Amino acid sequence: MAHSASAKKRIRQNVTRRSINRWRLRAMREAIKDFNIKVASGDAKSAGESFRACVSVIDRTAQKGVIHKNQAARRKSRLNSRLKALATK
Repeated sequence: MAHSASAKKRIRQNVTRRSINRWRLRAMREAIKDFNIKVASGDAKSAGESFRACVSVIDRTAQKGVIHKNQAARRKSRLNSRLKALATK
């Protein structure tokens, strides 16, 4: 257990940051799931709109340091390839 005031404050900050980071990850995953559902339904127009929203959420998540920028790029690339495959069908 922390004894010093600075250590206690650091614990409080860690709890707050962890809850915010978990919220950001959950929002990103929900956006990706929404995109995947629209791709599975075959609606290219709504999937395109969802893709743009999803990319925005992924970029914000990476900018805040919750995920690495390379992971964000990889996720966006995979989503884009799914969107392009839907458009060619």
